[in-house]
Amino acid sequence: MNSKITSARVFAIAGPAMVANLTTPLIGVVSTIAIGQLGDATLLGGVAITSVVFDCLFWLFSFLRTSTVAFTAQALGAGETQEIRALLVRGLAIAGVIGFGLIVLQLPLGMLLLDAMGGSEGVTRTARAYFSIRIWSAPIVLANFVVLGWLIGQARAGLALAIQIVVNVINMAGTVALVTGMNAGIEGAAIAAVVAEAVGLVLGVVVARTITYRPLNVPRAVLLDRAKLWRMLSVNRDIMIRTAALITTFLFFTAQGARAGDVTLAANAVLNNFLLISAFFLDGLANAAQQLCGQAYGARNRTDFSDAVRLVLSWGFGFAVAVAIVFALFGPWLIHTMTANADVQRTAQDYLWFVVASPLLAVFAFGYDGIFIGATWAREMRNLMILSLLCFLATWFALRGMGNTGLWIALLVHYAARGGLQALRYPANLRTSFAPLAVPAPA
Repeated sequence: MNSKITSARVFAIAGPAMVANLTTPLIGVVSTIAIGQLGDATLLGGVAITSVVFDCLFWLFSFLRTSTVAFTAQALGAGETQEIRALLVRGLAIAGVIGFGLIVLQLPLGMLLLDAMGGSEGVTRTARAYFSIRIWSAPIVLANFVVLGWLIGQARAGLALAIQIVVNVINMAGTVALVTGMNAGIEGAAIAAVVAEAVGLVLGVVVARTITYRPLNVPRAVLLDRAKLWRMLSVNRDIMIRTAALITTFLFFTAQGARAGDVTLAANAVLNNFLLISAFFLDGLANAAQQLCGQAYGARNRTDFSDAVRLVLSWGFGFAVAVAIVFALFGPWLIHTMTANADVQRTAQDYLWFVVASPLLAVFAFGYDGIFIGATWAREMRNLMILSLLCFLATWFALRGMGNTGLWIALLVHYAARGGLQALRYPANLRTSFAPLAVPAPA
């Protein structure tokens, strides 16, 4: 019998996710271009720091999206229709609590995160102005995580794509209009982000109600099912710890760049947009892995699970090669497009080849992340990510005398460790998760 998992089915999910993901780093590119054309490295550094801070802050709670994908896909595979609706309502409630908590804690949070970045006084002052506005989008952003994860978990990637593109287009258009058209500076970029996310949430809730053909109310007993709640909290805890270890890597990377001076910080910020383009592109296939592996896991279908893994990793490597070639050919032009500062351009080009190599290593990290999330192998993900963080820090410590070069080498080692460690663990997890159930002996 032919496998139900085909390349066409993979790309029915991955294709829209790739397009939607590609529009996300374009926000950073547009912001960088808009601020960069002002020719002030301090402003560009402020954009770099706040972009990383919010990416990491919201990323810490990305379990709201990833676990929603996994649990929704598993419920779909198991035929639990009512649980699919309950997952959306649970997720939105949790997103609201966390988001409003971040708003309440914005003053100490802003001081802690921005001071920890180690930027110059001018960069930090600029970053604070952006932070004080953008933080108000916290509950909206986290709720959007849930809605998008819920849609992808049901293999409705086209709808998720439409919502995400609307959000990102409004964000980019608003940034250009406010920063360059109305001279609103970095504050204009923050306002554009808040407005765009709010529009996205309204649209997402309307879509969710439309496809369920009913209000989103769920019986209390189903919503508060103790076993399902405990499993969700346990998986979310492990994914959050895993994400915190990953965030630590990128915060450390940015902070070390900031300590090397405003020009190095700005150059790394420009190159970080390349990494985001690559990462979100490859993450489209990881989304396919989350949904297809999650649905196969819920249906207890080992064949479909293994076929999804094979196709996702194979196609992922092909796309990684293509992305690396594009970066090699068009990298210098992109750098000059993103910044008008000659020193920043020169420094960014010195480190371009590290960016070219990154997708060839990152593809396996992203692919196995999607596989492990779909199967909710969260504890293993947590432990292996912590080991990858230690590999990164050990490499940086050994090469710290090489400055920014050693820092980039350490980042590549981190990518390699993430994918390699999960690949080594995968066979044992597969055997355990799909082991045949014991059949009682006849009496």
